[in-house]
Amino acid sequence: MSAMDASTLPDPLSILVVDDHPIVVSGIRAMLSHHTDITITAVNSGERAIDDYPHVNPDVVVLDINLPGQSGFETARRLLEIDPDAALLVFSMNDDPIFAARAIESGAKGYITKNDDPDDFIAAIKIVAAGGVFLLPKLARRLAYYKSASTPNPLESLNAREIEILLLLGKGKSIAEIAHTLDVSTKTIANTSSLMKNKLGARSPMDLVRIALEHNLA
Repeated sequence: MSAMDASTLPDPLSILVVDDHPIVVSGIRAMLSHHTDITITAVNSGERAIDDYPHVNPDVVVLDINLPGQSGFETARRLLEIDPDAALLVFSMNDDPIFAARAIESGAKGYITKNDDPDDFIAAIKIVAAGGVFLLPKLARRLAYYKSASTPNPLESLNAREIEILLLLGKGKSIAEIAHTLDVSTKTIANTSSLMKNKLGARSPMDLVRIALEHNLA
């Protein structure tokens, strides 16, 4: 992580926060309250983010993964369809490095958790806004460890779409509901779920739900 020249940043810097927890949104507003060069627009769902993005035209989207309806992964994909240059910073409760890896693979420019230092959050926003990529060294080290470990994280075998489906299963969504959310056929979701069971050694859909809950995907 390297510092970015402040002169490269827009003034004011526009942020679109996508998070359904009012306390989190209030916390972000409080953290940034002294930064008069930053403006904040907040929405509580991925669907709202898709609708509002063209009007807000933000410099950075601060995006949670666990959203009602479509997940942060799906929201990221759809935002990048609208604007391939969208600067997405994932801001999540989940500190599993596999999620950071999948978020970056999905097109995010940064990943930070809600337990990290507020100064790091502000730095992440400015680095992503300036065109950089943000990942804290401690998370990068954990990701490197998982990749080299003899007993890897079971979620490492899943791609971003499979993790997204596992997340929705963890929320209690049915195959039909997941298919509707992701705008694909129920057969596609059923087939993907079968592949996930094989990858994770799960015997039933309920095993997938258990795995999702064990990894805080709910």
